[in-house]
Amino acid sequence: MNIVLITGGSRGIGAATALECARRGMGVVLTYNNNPTAANGVVDEITAAGGSAVALKLDVADSASFAAFRDDVVQALTTTWNRDSFDYLVNNAGYGAYHPFETVTEQEFDDLFKVHLRGPFFLTQTLLPVIADGGHIVNMVSATSRVATAGVSPYASFKGGLAVLTRYLAKELGERRIRANSVAPGAIRTELGGGLNDEFEALLTSQTALGRVGEPIDVAVAIAGLLSEDSRWVNGQSIEISGGYQI
Repeated sequence: MNIVLITGGSRGIGAATALECARRGMGVVLTYNNNPTAANGVVDEITAAGGSAVALKLDVADSASFAAFRDDVVQALTTTWNRDSFDYLVNNAGYGAYHPFETVTEQEFDDLFKVHLRGPFFLTQTLLPVIADGGHIVNMVSATSRVATAGVSPYASFKGGLAVLTRYLAKELGERRIRANSVAPGAIRTELGGGLNDEFEALLTSQTALGRVGEPIDVAVAIAGLLSEDSRWVNGQSIEISGGYQI
């Protein structure tokens, strides 16, 4: 059984990805920060369907906690699957913040940086010894790094940086046959940044070739597909999942 670790797996795209990966026969380690009830709900849904999953607490902004988190991961792997490594890492945890460029404070900038670039960088580095050779890293980036959207300049900048990091991971981890790719969702119906109101959804729909906003499952199936053997020769790529947003 292949095992996937998904950060921010208690809601939205992360939860949908956890459920889809479990449906395809993977064991799932998902993380949460502030909502253990939601995370345990995802675990319960997976186990009720005959799968196996564990929820662990992780604050991606707190890099000092990563070594202890790695120990928690190893313990969970040993107890649940009798393994000391896992196969796939999905760096998904994040949050949205919308402020015009001229109003962004250093604190807001630093908080976004910690979660969306520094966190994935050092979490991946810390977990690397327990990622199995031949594994796969998927980083969640964003269509906002391709299409400039007013009010998200720091968020989009760090997502763009994470896409660059992905290519370097693919290059530097190739000797271990570890692939690295990023996925860039477009407009998705989640709670990120406060969700979508009717007016905003109508605007995004009008800008999307397939005529609707995306759902978390639209991204989840793409991630699960990337993790599969069918995508074994896809490496170092950033794949936009947006239904044709502003093309």
